[in-house]
Amino acid sequence: MRVLLTGHQGYLGTVMAPVLTAAGHDVVGLDAGLFADCVLGPPPADPPGYRVDLRDVTADHLVGVDAVIHLAALSNDPLGALAPDLTYDINHHASVRLARLARDAGVRRFLYASTCSVYGAAGGGDLVTEDAPLRPVTPYAESKVRVEDDLHALVDGDFSPVFLRNATAFGYSPRLRADIVLNNLVGHALLSGEVLVLSDGTPWRPLVHAADIARAFAAALTAPRDAVHDRAFNIGSELNNVTVAEIAEQVADAVAGSRVVITGETGADPRSYRVDFSRFRAAIPGFDCEWPVKRGALELADAYRAHGLTRDSFERRFTRLAVLRAASDAGAVDQTLRWRS
Repeated sequence: MRVLLTGHQGYLGTVMAPVLTAAGHDVVGLDAGLFADCVLGPPPADPPGYRVDLRDVTADHLVGVDAVIHLAALSNDPLGALAPDLTYDINHHASVRLARLARDAGVRRFLYASTCSVYGAAGGGDLVTEDAPLRPVTPYAESKVRVEDDLHALVDGDFSPVFLRNATAFGYSPRLRADIVLNNLVGHALLSGEVLVLSDGTPWRPLVHAADIARAFAAALTAPRDAVHDRAFNIGSELNNVTVAEIAEQVADAVAGSRVVITGETGADPRSYRVDFSRFRAAIPGFDCEWPVKRGALELADAYRAHGLTRDSFERRFTRLAVLRAASDAGAVDQTLRWRS
């Protein structure tokens, strides 16, 4: 297929593009480029692509495209809290507009990167399935719920959206993110000797490696229509349903000489949920996630050491909120994302 991959210069897109190319697809990227320089290690080889704000996509960008994989977004809760209106403008309205343009251009499959954080306040009791009530507690998660609802309304005999609700991502990517839980804890352990947890450690977090997300999207891209059409799928593994305290302990095991410090200063996080991932395995026979948390922590520690992670880059270059603020100060975001805070 000819696949338009939005967010191809982001944390997940940089891992996903070569997986799709290796599977024989003709990949073209679309990205505002805001995080293109967030590189740890050798520069990645990107597919050809468009440098364009998601809100400025036109029908011309969809000509000849068979499928869209839509990753691009202002991603994570702190960004959403900083400028909720912008989060809804980009993550919700621009995403639905892209889907309409895709449908009108004859795109048949539209894979949407949603999130398990749509279950936000589900608690840590029973495993939540895709049919569980959605209880988003942040603008970021709410924007994902709104897109899912609006894409349902676009379904027709040809246009087939699929909603992949990723667990919290972790693992090495050539374009690093240090503001997601496992990546953050490993970096802090290496740089300070402490696995620093600011909450009380009790919230449940389902995790999934970036490489497993890429494999899941590649599998959904070519799955039979009846298996995935207009359906939501949790992406991850039940083995990686862990509390924040358990994540911290596994990081301490992976980073020799580090110790867990749970301050509890932010209290109990209302976002807590354990997730059932069996629906996707049933739809895609033979698929399963390959990366447990401990293996991912070891991989990250090795990559951080090998590529010379520093405190300054950890705090400023690989943290999305810091990158946006720095770009805003420099006037760069005004040229790309038209950032307003």
